[in-house]
Amino acid sequence: MKFYKKMALIGASVLAVAGLSACSNNNSSSKSSSKIPTKISKKTTINFWYSLTGTSQNALKKLTSDFEKKNPNIHIKLQSQGGNYSDLQAKLVSGLQSPKDLPTITQAYPGWLYNAAKNKMLVNLTPYVNNKEIGWGSYKASGIKKALWDGANINGVQYGVPFNKSVEVLFYNKTLLDKYGVKVPTNMSELASASAKIYLESHHKVRGVGFDALNNYYMMQMKETYGKDFNKNLNFAAKDSVKAINYYADGVKAGYFMQAGTQKYMSTPFNNGQVAMFIGSTANEAYLKQGLKKGYTYGVAARPSSMNVQQGTDIYMFKKASAMQKAAAFKYLKFLTSKSSQLYWAKQTGYMPVNTAALNDTAYQEAKDSKIPAILAKTSKNLYFLPVTKNSITAYDQVNVNMQNILAKAAKHQSWTNDIKTGKSELDAAWKQ
Repeated sequence: MKFYKKMALIGASVLAVAGLSACSNNNSSSKSSSKIPTKISKKTTINFWYSLTGTSQNALKKLTSDFEKKNPNIHIKLQSQGGNYSDLQAKLVSGLQSPKDLPTITQAYPGWLYNAAKNKMLVNLTPYVNNKEIGWGSYKASGIKKALWDGANINGVQYGVPFNKSVEVLFYNKTLLDKYGVKVPTNMSELASASAKIYLESHHKVRGVGFDALNNYYMMQMKETYGKDFNKNLNFAAKDSVKAINYYADGVKAGYFMQAGTQKYMSTPFNNGQVAMFIGSTANEAYLKQGLKKGYTYGVAARPSSMNVQQGTDIYMFKKASAMQKAAAFKYLKFLTSKSSQLYWAKQTGYMPVNTAALNDTAYQEAKDSKIPAILAKTSKNLYFLPVTKNSITAYDQVNVNMQNILAKAAKHQSWTNDIKTGKSELDAAWKQ
């Protein structure tokens, strides 16, 4: 999936109206916040596994250094697990078999740690959140959106703190839209009609739009249009599902929609002027700044839907840590999610600030070097995420494969009816692994 790999390189699961309430964890039966050390009275080392490169890695190192200067008794040992999230996931899978080798905290998607949570290997963070000295005193006081907390919630327990997050946005070639007299689409119906007009007016030289993450497309279309959550009860071959599939497949067959195919990411054909718009992670802006063909100007608009997909990782803590390490680690997490830290993090990396005060900061929204901040607050009001259940990530990956197969047939003007049936069998099997 795009956001598992590409977001790690730029330094992009996923948040819900239907998510479990993080705030409901206040009644947890775990240890009382009064038993948490409120002062780090001795030298304490925190091992932090992460997977970031480039500017994101440098930003994390800078923030970590700033934290250590303010907290001389705490040393954060940053341990890179490779440039791709798949490397980090593999290391965690291995580490869970030998808990003594696990770090204090780790960057992760919640689905990776479903079994760890089930086996009581993670720390319930609610007591730390509610502790007024180590944490904030409450979830509300943290300044982090409830929807973001919910995305790091596994089986009703708050195990994660939101960290590097992004949403999807609509990137558009302003030069081409102006040329063909097309307004920026605000909903999925307008997206299809605008794409068809661009394709027609360009004499079939420019396609209208493409989606980077095909599983994101399917999941969001099913949730927004048909009110169906992504879970094991979802029937890939049902009438509503077929409608969602055909919206994209029919457009590919007609020529006005595009799939990345061998180019992997839509930013490549977009930069070359082969497609006028695409929907993808906010992190794509860095690629457009670097590679957009001379003579073109790009714009960024809210995802043309009533809700958006939240993606990116959280930070989780393992129970193997000592009481002092846990308290020190949470102080670090609180620092990373503060307004000032998040403003720096967002500016350096392109990620969305998880701190609402940072997200709404006037200086941030009016940034001259990025077109993302101005529309983030609007497009992140109603968030949805990949529900954290057994095998949800495996099933999510399978949807991507299903959509690739279907769109490949559509591009060749071949029937994809059997691919939908096969896709249903494959998706059902993925849920049962």
